[in-house]
Amino acid sequence: MRIVLSAALLMVSCLSMAQDPTVTELKNSATKVLEEDTTHITGWKKGANISLGLAQGNSSNWAAGAENNSMAINANVNLFAVYKTEKAKWVNNLDMFYALQRTSSQGTRKTDDRFDFYTKYSRTITKKWGFGVVGNFRTQFSEGFDYNQSPYELTSAFMAPGYLTIAPGFDWTPVDYFNVFLSPISARWTFVSEKYAGLGERYGLDAGKSARLEAGAFVSMVFNKDIAKNVNLRSRMDLFSNYLANPQNVDIFWTNVLTMKVNKWLGVTYNFDLIYDDDVRLFGPNSNAPRTQIKSLLSVGLTTKF
Repeated sequence: MRIVLSAALLMVSCLSMAQDPTVTELKNSATKVLEEDTTHITGWKKGANISLGLAQGNSSNWAAGAENNSMAINANVNLFAVYKTEKAKWVNNLDMFYALQRTSSQGTRKTDDRFDFYTKYSRTITKKWGFGVVGNFRTQFSEGFDYNQSPYELTSAFMAPGYLTIAPGFDWTPVDYFNVFLSPISARWTFVSEKYAGLGERYGLDAGKSARLEAGAFVSMVFNKDIAKNVNLRSRMDLFSNYLANPQNVDIFWTNVLTMKVNKWLGVTYNFDLIYDDDVRLFGPNSNAPRTQIKSLLSVGLTTKF
C-alpha cells in the first residue's frame, strides 16, 4: 500500500503543479496533447510520436575499467487515434518500445520490450463525468532472460505472458489533461502460449493451463501535458484488485514518458516504469516470490511527431 500511496501522491502533485499560477500560461500553449486537443470537436484525430535513441562507446587500456566497445539502441513508437461526437469519445493508443544493448564482454541483451494497446469508449453524462468501457492488452515482442542465472533462464516471450483487461465503469475528467476511469467490476485474463507453457506457473496459472481469469476492481489514471516549454509528461497508472484472491494485494502498472525537445529533430526521453503483480513470482532467493519491478531509461536521439 505504501507504493500505491506514494504513486498516487506523485500523480496528484503533478496535477497540482500544472494548476500553479506560475505555469497558467501553459494551459494555452501546452495542449499538444493530441488525445485531448480541445480544437478537436468531432470526427477522427490521428497521429504518432516516434523516437530513436543510439549510444556507442569505446575504450582502450582504461585503468578504471570499461567495456572495449558498447552500443545501445532503443525505439519508441506511440500511435493514437481518437474519434469524437457531441456525446461520445473513443480513444485508442498503442505504445511500442524496444531496446537492445551490445557489449564486448556480454554480447547482445534486450533491455526493454513492451507492446501496450489501450482503448476507451465513453459517453458524456455531465461536463466532467461519463460512462464507458476500457480495454487494455499488454505483452512483449521477444524472449526475455534472467541473466543472473547460469545458464540464462527464460522468463518471458510473446504472449508469455499476455494480459487482457475489459473494464466497464465511470470516467472522470476534471481537466483536459487528467483523467480517471473507475470500474467496480472488471475482468482480467493472463495468457501463456502453449509454446512457453512451462512459464505459466510463474505468472499465476495452474499447471497445464494456458489462461487465467480474474475479476476485480480496476482504476486507470492518465496524465498528459506539456509541463514546461518543450517538455511533455505522459503518465498512466493502472490499479487492479482481484476479488477472488488476495484483494488487498493491489496490482500496479505505472508507465511514464518524459520528453524534452531540443530542436525539431533532436530530443531527450526518460522512461520510468513500475510494476507490481502479486502473481508474477520470479524473484527472491528461490525465484518464487513477487517483487516490485522498476525500470528506467534515459535516451538522447531523434524524435518526431505527425
